[in-house]
Amino acid sequence: MKKLFFIINPVAGRGMYKQGLGEALYTLHSAGYEPTLRFTSRAGEAVELAQLSAGYDIVCCLGGDGTLSEVTSGLMALPPEERPPIGYFPLGTANDVATTLKLPKNDPAAVARRIAEGSPRAWDVGVFGGDRYFTYVAAFGAFTDVSYETPQQSKQALGHLAYLLEGMNRLPKLPHYRTHVELDGEELEGDYIFGGVTNSTSVAGLVKLDPDMVALDDGEFEVALVKYPATLADLNALVAQAVSKNYNGEMMSIRKARTVRFTFADPVPFTRDGEPGGVHTDVKIENARAAVRIIV
Repeated sequence: MKKLFFIINPVAGRGMYKQGLGEALYTLHSAGYEPTLRFTSRAGEAVELAQLSAGYDIVCCLGGDGTLSEVTSGLMALPPEERPPIGYFPLGTANDVATTLKLPKNDPAAVARRIAEGSPRAWDVGVFGGDRYFTYVAAFGAFTDVSYETPQQSKQALGHLAYLLEGMNRLPKLPHYRTHVELDGEELEGDYIFGGVTNSTSVAGLVKLDPDMVALDDGEFEVALVKYPATLADLNALVAQAVSKNYNGEMMSIRKARTVRFTFADPVPFTRDGEPGGVHTDVKIENARAAVRIIV
């Protein structure tokens, strides 16, 4: 039997983990895996639990993108040769990684069948400030705090709609930051309402990138920058770019880079994988190419 370490977040996805879990475990056992189950009871615990998975053939996690992010962070503390591949059972509201990987959402039994038949693929990991990590996005500015400031009760009652409603509430008071950006040696300066470093085709369920633009293991991020629309003409130009998916215009651009550095005149709050990422005036983000593997 192959050894499987299974980390479960029981509060993710409105506590839906019980639905299909028994069938999922049976499927994995029938495929030759002997599972060891551990439940998280607090934020950050999945980081610690993932570090116990060295020596296992696979580490699975059941929860939202935040749970996957914690597991990835835990694996990054292990030597590369000791990091088992990840089996991701997505529960939760946004599920950006599941969207990117086309994994079944809120259906552990279906994911278990995929894992039993699937194979690992490499996945780049973001290194944030030198000692923290993210799996699919680190960002600042407009709407980046929606995912964790939207009340949990609203998320459970309204699901994805809660993000949209909260985002719309922000439009009259968009924050903007004077920012210096370094992208693999290229330097930019601007007044931005959003800056995001991503390795995903979906961010917060709101921003969708063409899958042809995104390679998950190429060692490069997609870096999205959106300028502050100071005039009505700027706003119209920004909307036109967004609608036409023109990612190389005056108001919005998406570039590729291995290393990104943001510097600000004043402290700016960041998010990492939809969770609070601290407040910073100088952040360097690097791509750890193919640092982990995810079974698809």
